[in-house]
Amino acid sequence: MGWKIGTSGWQYEHWRGAFYPPTTARAHWLEHYAEHFATVESDSAFYRLPERSTFADWVGRTPDDFEVALKASRHLTHVRRLREPEEPVRLMLERLEGLDHKCGPVLLQLPPNLAVDADALDRTLRAFGSHVRLAVEVRHRSWFDGTVRQLLERRGAALCLTDTRGRYPPLWRTASWGYVRFHRGRASPDPCYGRTAIGTWAERIAALFGAEEVYCYFNNDGRACAIRDAHQLAVAARRLGVQTTRTPPPSAVTVGLPVSTGNRRTL
Repeated sequence: MGWKIGTSGWQYEHWRGAFYPPTTARAHWLEHYAEHFATVESDSAFYRLPERSTFADWVGRTPDDFEVALKASRHLTHVRRLREPEEPVRLMLERLEGLDHKCGPVLLQLPPNLAVDADALDRTLRAFGSHVRLAVEVRHRSWFDGTVRQLLERRGAALCLTDTRGRYPPLWRTASWGYVRFHRGRASPDPCYGRTAIGTWAERIAALFGAEEVYCYFNNDGRACAIRDAHQLAVAARRLGVQTTRTPPPSAVTVGLPVSTGNRRTL
């Protein structure tokens, strides 16, 4: 199946001129993005769950092989903190039907101050049923114990592997597929990754999953680093004999343009 490589989002004003042609209207950025990538991770649902018709519109504007991973609503993860998940999960699944065959995994990103609660996580995973694949990004150290690992394995959910300036969680493989998020590198310009770091990550992913299906998203959108770094990961993967989805060539992006504070976002 290979690795599916993309970025966390596409609607960044600071990508205008760096990736999107200055003359291309914002309303057509998704089409431009989908010409160069076969997958994207969207956090639209995290802030406000789009209507089913919005997802259906994305389907009509992208190639048949395009796939969308969704970050679950913060109402579920940050407000309810996984308590009584059934209603928000039901609503999300209902809206996701608009993505049809282009629906990728759903990411549950837990708050950094949410300590381990295996029962609440289990109830949430059960609420999703077998409708979608689930990745879980935990950010409190208490989650990294054997009980949680066994729970993820039992439910077939992937522990989301993350990297933030060289810091990353235990390299657990808990599902037949993988999910990796690259938040911020240590190279110049900030927040880019260097080729050595990306090559090391390619080796880690290959050691865990080989050429099996792994979703890899770059969240370091500042200065268009994510676009270039996605290509570099694809190059590193192919050197290891792993097939990947399409990524734009270096000539398609200009890295290093300044980013105003207003355009930066939290992880």
